[in-house]
Amino acid sequence: MRVLLTGSSGWLGRYLAPLLRGAGHQVTGLDVAPGADTDVIGTVADRALIDRIFSERSIEAVIHAAALHKPDIARYPTQSFVDVNVTGTLNLLEAASAAGHDRFVFTSTTSLMISDAIRRAEGDRAVWIDETMAPLEPRNIYGVTKLAAEHLCRLFHQERGLACLVLRTGRFFPEDDDTHKQPSGENLKANELLNRRLTVEDAAMAHLVALDRAPAIGFDTFILSAPTPFAREDVAALKADAPAVIARYFPQAAALYAEKGWVLPATIDRVYDAEHAERVLGFRAATDFGSVLDALTADGPLPIAHDAAYVSPKEQQAARQTVSG
Repeated sequence: MRVLLTGSSGWLGRYLAPLLRGAGHQVTGLDVAPGADTDVIGTVADRALIDRIFSERSIEAVIHAAALHKPDIARYPTQSFVDVNVTGTLNLLEAASAAGHDRFVFTSTTSLMISDAIRRAEGDRAVWIDETMAPLEPRNIYGVTKLAAEHLCRLFHQERGLACLVLRTGRFFPEDDDTHKQPSGENLKANELLNRRLTVEDAAMAHLVALDRAPAIGFDTFILSAPTPFAREDVAALKADAPAVIARYFPQAAALYAEKGWVLPATIDRVYDAEHAERVLGFRAATDFGSVLDALTADGPLPIAHDAAYVSPKEQQAARQTVSG
């Protein structure tokens, strides 16, 4: 299948493009920055460019992973988020519908499910988050525009019969968190596999599965995260004393963490439940918190990618343009 992959130079794209090719697909990569898997430099906000790619490349399916993200809020105006995240998605949906496509995979985010109230974590229990949670009240322009794009996908399925799967991915970025400083690096990422993170490899595999399953499903929204060990009944205890709850599921965790000089989370304020993706999409992340403990036990490589110096190709290019200008 001839697949248009947007965001092909990004962190997800560099893992997803080879995976698609390995499955026998012909991939056309589109990104605003050059990269090993990018064939066309440009923005999804350029409708003429999108139409030309569809015509010249005979595109048969779309995986739309390109977006402005939460860290971009400090760098780009609100209008840019609307142009890229909303208008760009509309351009692709219009082109896919006109071409008679039977599948469209949209990379969304669990971030749009986090309101200011959830962010402040003021309650006495962790928030259990699954696809039934409502109302959704995104706390910033990133979440607002991604939710708007999700609704466009739903509308195109409803009105034009385009099979659209929305994948709300948990965290998989390699750089340090831009708001949480302690613990940092691999320690924080390992902790987050308990409740809100997945590996980039798992995120890429989920997109491959979604591409295959979209026509049979039609339309649906899926949270993507490592399978959590916790149950809904744990939410109060997780907020009050997370290490005690973790010890019930992983008695060896505290000692392994101590040997590494790491700390377990003192409290957990939210848990993403990826059961719907496992049951309906047929996808379960391969790496979870237990995988980290197995690696620590064996003194082997950790199954999480961490690069404190990572800068996206988009921002690298913007920096070069600033210097040359």
